[in-house]
Amino acid sequence: MRLYTCGPTVYNFAHIGNFRAYIFEDLLQRHLEFRGYNVRRVMNLTDVDDKTIRGCRAADIPLAEFTKPFKTAFFEDLKTLRIRPAGEFPEATAANHIERMISMITTLMEKGHAYRADDGSVYFRIRSFSDYGKLAHIVLDDLKPGARVSSDEYEKENVGDFALWKAWDAADGDVGWESPWGRGRPGWHIECSAMATGILGPQLDIHCGGEDNIFPHHEAEIAQSEGVTGLPFVRLWMHCKHLQVEGTKMAKSAGNFFTLRDLMEKRWTGREVRYALISVKYREPLNFTFEGLAAARSALMRLDEWTARILQSASSATREEPPHISELEGFGNALDDDLNISAALASVFDVIRETNRRLDAGNLSPSEAKGLTAWLAGVQSVLALEPEEEAIPEAVAALVERRAEARAAKDWKASDSIRGEIASLGWALKDTKDGQKLTRASQPAAN
Repeated sequence: MRLYTCGPTVYNFAHIGNFRAYIFEDLLQRHLEFRGYNVRRVMNLTDVDDKTIRGCRAADIPLAEFTKPFKTAFFEDLKTLRIRPAGEFPEATAANHIERMISMITTLMEKGHAYRADDGSVYFRIRSFSDYGKLAHIVLDDLKPGARVSSDEYEKENVGDFALWKAWDAADGDVGWESPWGRGRPGWHIECSAMATGILGPQLDIHCGGEDNIFPHHEAEIAQSEGVTGLPFVRLWMHCKHLQVEGTKMAKSAGNFFTLRDLMEKRWTGREVRYALISVKYREPLNFTFEGLAAARSALMRLDEWTARILQSASSATREEPPHISELEGFGNALDDDLNISAALASVFDVIRETNRRLDAGNLSPSEAKGLTAWLAGVQSVLALEPEEEAIPEAVAALVERRAEARAAKDWKASDSIRGEIASLGWALKDTKDGQKLTRASQPAAN
């Protein structure tokens, strides 16, 4: 299974809207592997385009130096969100990929799909490709003949012949490569066509991205790739819907723009953010809210408590027995249905509800519990929501010790006061027969 997923443009830290797409793609790969497919996944890094060049010029540093910290941060964020690394992360500026871009552009020119314009740049002639517009449903007859677009990103209203190779100008500074058409650099669209076909071959099984990639990026990819190979480029396109924050479009000007680092500073964990971003089907818009994050924390606490209970019951089993629970098949079946994660999660909590009832009634044997642990391992291979040992801050640990001393002295007023201090730091303390149990609070003290 050849899977290509559009990665980040490394001119800044990736935001939670980006990660909605990356988590959906991670879920897709994990489920395909859960069903027995061998997936070869490639995710590109766009490290040269209009944005990265503007950024390095503004910072007055070389392009590679400018993009490096954002690449590093991206891989750190993938780990935090438990996103499985792709098999390959090609970088657009790598010499072998630049060479392939030039080769593809040369072929497109030879086939009449591309031409060199007066400004020295090379453009794709969209009217030479009769299927142009089939993905984004654009009617070529409505376009202005001879229009050209040099910028990497543009709207449907500005559609026209797009740049494959941009002739160097002063705004590019030190960024540029030699080509048959003079010094310049590739357009954004040809980068992905070159990397995808260069690594995975002329035809892909699945190509993913956000819905904002459909036009112009993926439309251009189809035209370029099929213009070179003459073969259908992608068998299945999958695009996820936009993410909103608190019901509105995410924007720095609106004060609702968040990177993963922003949320972790507010004491949310990567696992909680993953749950919140994964919980709505990719074809549906996702409204990201702090209430939703609190609900994710509560759901994970419920899952953790059930997991601990099942493991405890299974610890005395001498054999493994499949539990007779009809809901067990629901998880995989829901994901088979166009990756319906909402229904899949619902089936997981149906299993939790039913098995808790049976445990309470003494009707679930240790051997059945052991069978459930095997089922859970399969579920977690897809969801990647396993509980983790989280380091307790020294200040919180000290408060827990002080509270234990207060309770031993029967100083209930101090005990309650210290519990409040602990809660203000984002932790919840519960008194059990085995002593104090500390967990992340279901809602942080402040957003």
